[in-house]
Amino acid sequence: MNLGTLGEKTEPSKTAFVSLADGIHYTYADLQRISDMVAADLADEFEKGTKIALVGVNSGAYVATLLGVMKAGMVAVPVNPKLPPLRISDILADSGAQQVFADGELKASLSKTLPVNAFYTSGNRSFETVVPDDGQPALILYTSGSTGKPKGVVLSHQSHVWTALARVETLSLQDEVTLIAAPLFHMQALALAFWVLASGGTAVILPRFSTASYLDAIETYRCTFITAVPPMIEAILRDDGIHLADLSSVRLVRLGSAPVLPGLYQRIAVILPYAAILVGYGTTESGPVTFGAHPDGVPLPSLSYGYPHPEVDVRLNADSVLEIRSPALMNGYHKRPELSPFTEDGYYVTGDVFRRDDKGFYAFVGRADDMFVSGGENIYPGEVETLLATHPDVVNSCVVPVDDEIKGTKPVAFVIRHGSVTEEKLRQHILDRAAPHIHPRRVWFLDSFPVTDTNKIDRRKLMAEAEKRVREKEHA
Repeated sequence: MNLGTLGEKTEPSKTAFVSLADGIHYTYADLQRISDMVAADLADEFEKGTKIALVGVNSGAYVATLLGVMKAGMVAVPVNPKLPPLRISDILADSGAQQVFADGELKASLSKTLPVNAFYTSGNRSFETVVPDDGQPALILYTSGSTGKPKGVVLSHQSHVWTALARVETLSLQDEVTLIAAPLFHMQALALAFWVLASGGTAVILPRFSTASYLDAIETYRCTFITAVPPMIEAILRDDGIHLADLSSVRLVRLGSAPVLPGLYQRIAVILPYAAILVGYGTTESGPVTFGAHPDGVPLPSLSYGYPHPEVDVRLNADSVLEIRSPALMNGYHKRPELSPFTEDGYYVTGDVFRRDDKGFYAFVGRADDMFVSGGENIYPGEVETLLATHPDVVNSCVVPVDDEIKGTKPVAFVIRHGSVTEEKLRQHILDRAAPHIHPRRVWFLDSFPVTDTNKIDRRKLMAEAEKRVREKEHA
């Protein structure tokens, strides 16, 4: 099945996307007409397998154009529009893109060496969709590059079709009004758009995230299913407008792409008392379907991601790092065979440390590459952050290492609080509940955390800020 054909069997007159970027309501018939025209126009110029980049804010036209690229048997390359022009040019060159679709405001800043077209908003050509070969690439999604050169994750038609259909089998969005606010160049939002199309549902698409526009969209369009990464929800919960907005339509909240701490569950429950909270785990390389309900109906424990999906094999290696084998796995990294993260028997090594309980449920501990050694003891920031979250005045936290002459490194914490909890009380809170070596030697309070372009906490910026604060104290 060609990924570009998702939604083609839905009632043509039904609204697929309410696109707030251009004010257009795209029906399923519109998506078919537009994507057919994109595919036909591309097929006139390029061969199957050609890389076509997309650089723009979220919109219905963005999704329709992307579907057309894949219908043509070509490979869509979504690129972060917030990157500096030189970084965008680097990704375009690395991917081998032969053409770019871009917003008007971005077209002028892109490389002049490639043809740049606007996203399509209409169409009047028919096209016979290319049937993909087994494993044929449909997408290249670039990682953030926060720990080095961005890597292009190559994903096949089959991987994303399986993901979309597996999600529909678990939860159909046919009767939901879904809100898409995360960027479409990222797996979370793009896979959500495919989930909506596979369900035959309707989604409201924000051009970019802001707390005011997010709350307004829920109220205006009576959204029933909202999704976000935890820092986005944190920002929304801090917005004074949340107490004035009518959020009574919301009945499902799905969080993913970052760990969810206990306090966040509680605060969502206060604002949305009738909404169920779902938590998903996945990576760009392995897809968003990993865990689900227990086959025997055992209730999900607190802070657990769930029991392995019946079509997904998971295991913990000797270092307790999660390894996944599923139909959603990537083909590999584009032009980077030396970086293969697969085991000899085909499991993807996630880099995330998990625990498995006696019922088979999996709980996140921390990133293996976030782990640091203090006085010979391994410390996972996620473990300390979970303990901090058990204090009722802690809204969110981020634990990072700083250099220490005696222990090599030591943990410190940045905390967002409500109430008047002090640094000393939080340090004692950890000392009362865990081994002494993991307690933060300093706790600094912030009103908000810096975030990356995909709205995750920017841990690197906080590490730099921690080192700066330690140096300032030493020289005071």
